[in-house]
Amino acid sequence: MIDDFYRLDPYSLAAAEKNELLLAELTELTGLHAQRCGYYYNFLKSVGYDKTNVNSVEDIPFFPVRMFKEYELMSIDRKDVFKTMVSSGTTGQSVSKIFVDKETAMMQQKTMIKILSNYWGSKRLPMLVIDTPDVIKDRAKFSARGAAIIGLNIVSRDTVYALNDDMSLNMDKLRDFMEKYSGQRFIIFGFTFMVWQHFYHELKKSDTKLDMSEAFLMTGGGWKTLEAQAISREEFKNRFTELCGIRHFLDHYGMVEQTGCIYAECECGHLHASIYSDVIIRSYKDFSPCGIGEKGIIQVVSVLPHSYPGHSLLTEDEGIILGQDDCPCGRKGKYIQILGRIKSAEIRGCSDTYADKFK
Repeated sequence: MIDDFYRLDPYSLAAAEKNELLLAELTELTGLHAQRCGYYYNFLKSVGYDKTNVNSVEDIPFFPVRMFKEYELMSIDRKDVFKTMVSSGTTGQSVSKIFVDKETAMMQQKTMIKILSNYWGSKRLPMLVIDTPDVIKDRAKFSARGAAIIGLNIVSRDTVYALNDDMSLNMDKLRDFMEKYSGQRFIIFGFTFMVWQHFYHELKKSDTKLDMSEAFLMTGGGWKTLEAQAISREEFKNRFTELCGIRHFLDHYGMVEQTGCIYAECECGHLHASIYSDVIIRSYKDFSPCGIGEKGIIQVVSVLPHSYPGHSLLTEDEGIILGQDDCPCGRKGKYIQILGRIKSAEIRGCSDTYADKFK
């Protein structure tokens, strides 16, 4: 049924229509993974899953995301694994392994294009990556950092890595890139702390004046580390605007367990769920759904995980649904605020994991 989603604008459905479309697909995926993944079948049995009792997306059982650290979960034959993606983790932490076949990889790419095109247009744009090319060298086994960059490569027509292998800023590459694309629309992508540490600070130290007013700065994760340094989201944006004129910011929330379905930041600073995914906030006490404005544990659903049972996951993050179908930007669907990791959960985001090295 995934073709039904591709025919629609990613933010075009109001709550009732979206729930109907998502519910049909997620129910089908629940059955598919129960048939093909023994661990998932046992999980459904343990929670007493009964398809006839499912009347809304909230009724789809939520699978703890931590299970991907404990077990190799897949709904395909091992010979059909096209690539394996791993989550970020500090030394000694276990990591999630996500097994993707060619069909799922294609859906992830197609969905990423549909979502991002809604923000910066359908043309492929030049992209300046605030990372080193080393991060994507092992094509068979991607880290979350590498997977994000590879995913964005499909919307880029010229990808340039701004950092050397020692994570220093390559000023020659940066100047060459800006000579070619200054005054044009282009993408700057990096994980938040890395952008701050290796791009902003180095650019400021170099006293180089660059006009990036047409750039879209796309970041993700790492806010916990920056906020500990008294750098808020607004301060981060203001500093970049002052330094090089950046006006377009596109933060996002996502995870390797649901690659492709990102929650991207609109012009109003809200993170939006597209028609391919949704967010449910669960109560700390009994896991019941919370209302708009109530803080709780984030559950994410996605129609993309076909090769592994990742379509309905209880994360280790806290958040709030700020509203639904009424964001001033005009995009329908829920828009959310991410509050960070649950207190006892491991640090896991790409940017925060990397930032740990600087403590």
